[in-house]
Amino acid sequence: MKFGISARDKGSKARAGVLSTDHGDIKTPAFMPVGTAATVKAIHHKDLENEVRPDIILGNTYHLYLRPGLEVLHEAGGIHRFMSWEKPVLTDSGGYQVYSLTDRRKISREGVQFQSHIDGSRHTFTPEKGMDIQRMIGADIIMAFDECTPYPCDYNYAKKSMHLTHDWLKRCCAHFDNAQPVYDYSQSLFPIVQGSTYKDLRRESASFVRDCNREGNAIGGLSVGEPAEMMYEMTELVCDILPGDKPRYLMGVGTPQNIIECIALGVDMFDCVMPTRNARNGMLFTREGIINIRNKKWQHDFSFIDPDGDAFVDSRYTKAYLRHLFVAGEMLGPIIATLHNLRFYTWLLEEARKHIFHNNFEKWRQSVTVSLAQRL
Repeated sequence: MKFGISARDKGSKARAGVLSTDHGDIKTPAFMPVGTAATVKAIHHKDLENEVRPDIILGNTYHLYLRPGLEVLHEAGGIHRFMSWEKPVLTDSGGYQVYSLTDRRKISREGVQFQSHIDGSRHTFTPEKGMDIQRMIGADIIMAFDECTPYPCDYNYAKKSMHLTHDWLKRCCAHFDNAQPVYDYSQSLFPIVQGSTYKDLRRESASFVRDCNREGNAIGGLSVGEPAEMMYEMTELVCDILPGDKPRYLMGVGTPQNIIECIALGVDMFDCVMPTRNARNGMLFTREGIINIRNKKWQHDFSFIDPDGDAFVDSRYTKAYLRHLFVAGEMLGPIIATLHNLRFYTWLLEEARKHIFHNNFEKWRQSVTVSLAQRL
């Protein structure tokens, strides 16, 4: 894997680059649609490829391990062949599920024991097993096994958890480096910075991750309920410590406004379920603000979902029509909304990249962030 920075914005810390993998190039800043179970919900592959056009998507180690299972994925030849996706894939390690399955898991220094949410069966993830599972899944970028702490989090627990994550990271690196790829392409391991919202812990963790000298780095444990300004503060602190010549991935973030603000702080890669999950509930992101398409105010609104149809494939659909689909419970409603939101996110990062190259990103950021967050 190679990463090169092509342009920097003089008014901020934003940068544009290219991350090269054996399955293709990723132009940064980049947004990764979340394909939890080897599918991005409510969108056909041909629309994802031809209309949304992301350079990379994300899969979930925990879910893929449970279903369809490693035997099926290996027999298929890996995740790319299994789901007929030729571009890069990133898999998270299951650490977020450690965070979310509080009533189904037990954490120890060895790893995590948990019960499947599907059938209640018991399983154990260790750092070594996490590497083996992701090797078998076959993603281009795999994540180190970590513990994601909640917010708010007691300082002593956050510190203990961070050191556990660092111990796991050392084991991940050793096991990853001593194992051979399962398929005929290379894979890269990204460590994850933790430390909750405590500056000293974030500095310590970022320095530890930096010194591991991997091909890219991630920032975890944010966007878990903390105020946005606190998230920005932690992100900037960490970005200033992580090496500038390697990609920085902010996990699970976020709203269009969050993403633009964090690009300005030096982040290169993002993922979030928000555009797809919110779409299925009738929430649309547009350049003018956020729309709840179920509201009665759109019943007689025959304007297009987004006023400028040039950038969006769904400009043929009016707000009134889409509202009708949701109210009537028609499947097409969430499909159109998902396509719109994902295309909007991709377009937004394309615009950010363009303005970085034009060296006016900061001026553009200030002009768009207010409108992106307003409710229409």
